Amino acid sequence: MSLGAHLVELRKRLLISAAALVVAMIIAFFITDPIIDYITRPFEVVDKAKGGQGLTGLTFSSVTAPFDLRMRIAFSIGIFFAAPVWLWQIWAFLMPGLTRKEIKFTLGFVAAAVPLFFAGCYVATFLVPHVIELMATFTPEGGNNLYEASKFYDFVFKLMIVVGVAFVLPVFLVALNLAGIMSGKAILKGWRIAILIATLFAALTTPAADVVSMLILGGILIVLFFAAALLSMLFDRRKRKRDAAAGLLPDAGV
Repeated sequence: MSLGAHLVELRKRLLISAAALVVAMIIAFFITDPIIDYITRPFEVVDKAKGGQGLTGLTFSSVTAPFDLRMRIAFSIGIFFAAPVWLWQIWAFLMPGLTRKEIKFTLGFVAAAVPLFFAGCYVATFLVPHVIELMATFTPEGGNNLYEASKFYDFVFKLMIVVGVAFVLPVFLVALNLAGIMSGKAILKGWRIAILIATLFAALTTPAADVVSMLILGGILIVLFFAAALLSMLFDRRKRKRDAAAGLLPDAGV
C-alpha cells in the first residue's frame, strides 16, 4: 500500500474506533449513578464515625461540575466497553505489516496484558474504600470531609491506572525474554529487587496504616513477578532444546 492508502486506512480505523467509543459513552452515561454510589459508599462510614451529621460527601465547585463528573466517568467506562472494537481496529491496521512470528508474539502479549490490566483496575476498586476510610481518620476534631468531585475522581481513576499498569509489568519481562534481551535466570536473579520494588509500590499506593491492603497488593505483584520468571525459564529451556535439535549448540545435552 502507498502512504496515501495507509493514511486513508488509518482514518477509517480511527473513525470506527471513535464511533464505538461515542456509542459506549452514551450507554455508560446512564449507569453513572451506581458507579458514583459505589465509589462514594465509604463516605457513609466516615460520616457515621463523625456522628452522622451528613457533613461528608462530594462537593461541586461550578454549575457544570456534576455533568462534567458524569461525562468523565462515562468516558472511562466507555473506553472499557469499546475495547473490543478499538483493539481490533489497531490490530487490523498493524497485522498486514507483521510477519507470522510478530503476529503470534503480539497476540500473546495483548492476550496477557489486557486481562491483567483490568484485573489490576479491579483490585484497585477494593483498595479505594480502605484508603478513603483510613485517610478520614486523620481529619482533626471539628473538621468536615468534603471531597471536591473532580479531584476525588482523579484520585480514584489514577489509582486504578497505576495498579493496572503495575499488573502488566510482568508481561513486559516475558516480552524482553522472548526478544532475547533477558534470560529467565537473569530475571529470577533480580527477585530481591523485585520484592523491594513491589513492597515500596504497595506501601506508596496504599495508606501507611493499612497493612492488609499493602500486603495483598504487594503479594499479588510478587506472585506475578515469579510467574513471569518461571515462564521465561520455560521458554529458555524450550529454546535450548530446539537449538540443540538443530545442532546450533555445542552440546546437544544442554
